[in-house]
Amino acid sequence: MTEIASPHISHPRIMVLGVQPGNPPFRIVEIDGEMVAEARSITDVLAVAAEAGIPVHDLDDPEVVRWVGGDKLTWKPHHR
Repeated sequence: MTEIASPHISHPRIMVLGVQPGNPPFRIVEIDGEMVAEARSITDVLAVAAEAGIPVHDLDDPEVVRWVGGDKLTWKPHHR
């Protein structure tokens, strides 16, 4: 069986994973599936993208950035 990629499923180049505990807390940034940095703020995410040559005009665009475990304003760990 051959899988056909759906045009409706986006695979953004930048993925920002959930908040990790630390002092200060951080989020792991992946580009093209490879871990490239620990971000502690939105500014860090933008800097990593720029360093990789990826223009980011809208941090809320799921075609560009996927936020896992919270949105761009989530920078503290959730306590369960």
